[in-house]
Amino acid sequence: MTPDVNSLGVKIFADGADRDGIMSLAKDPIIRGFTTNPTLMHKAGIANYESFAREILELVPDLPFSFEVFSDDFDDMERQAQKIATWGDNVYVKIPITNTRGEDAGPLVASLTADGIKLNVTALMTVAQVDHIARHLEGSRSAYVSVFAGRIADTGRDPLPIMTESVARLAEQPTLELIWASPRELLNVFQADSIGCHIITVTHDVLKKLEGVGRDLDEYSLATVKMFYDDAVAARFSL
Repeated sequence: MTPDVNSLGVKIFADGADRDGIMSLAKDPIIRGFTTNPTLMHKAGIANYESFAREILELVPDLPFSFEVFSDDFDDMERQAQKIATWGDNVYVKIPITNTRGEDAGPLVASLTADGIKLNVTALMTVAQVDHIARHLEGSRSAYVSVFAGRIADTGRDPLPIMTESVARLAEQPTLELIWASPRELLNVFQADSIGCHIITVTHDVLKKLEGVGRDLDEYSLATVKMFYDDAVAARFSL
């Protein structure tokens, strides 16, 4: 069957820290939310975390937007999370599944959940982690569980069984939504949709490929041949 973006059930969240890109994507009805992280913000040259976040939230006041804590100490993570949560009701605070020492963030997640803060628990890669964090998210009014399917695939493992099982494990907690994180190609959007995953985060460069969805493959083949030919001519190759 020819894929159709308009028939997707999975929600597409744009993942990035490019201000102009975010502004443009916020106008696209296909985009249902946004996420970012300290790595993306650093690469984008963001110098002032809070200033950038507040400016972006003024531009995107109505769609879910996830901002991550960056401390490695749980007490300080809690302080940062409490502050970030005040920036808007559309804000979800990203909490990593552990700190850099591998210590469990579950108690912090439970504490923030009890305070009514909407969370995006990030960097999960196993079903056991999904089960564990779901227990600490009990009672949440809304939260995301972010499994890094792309990084799972980078290890040579098929992420589909893990993602499929994760969807099933969260089914009894309707306020929790599974995120297919770190996709590597546009096909992942349709894979996430096929298993009933709630959300997929997609970087701006991969989102640009949406215009090619459903493209006729014979026409695409010919266009590829023409590209090779034109580039060879432009390079003035000769034999």
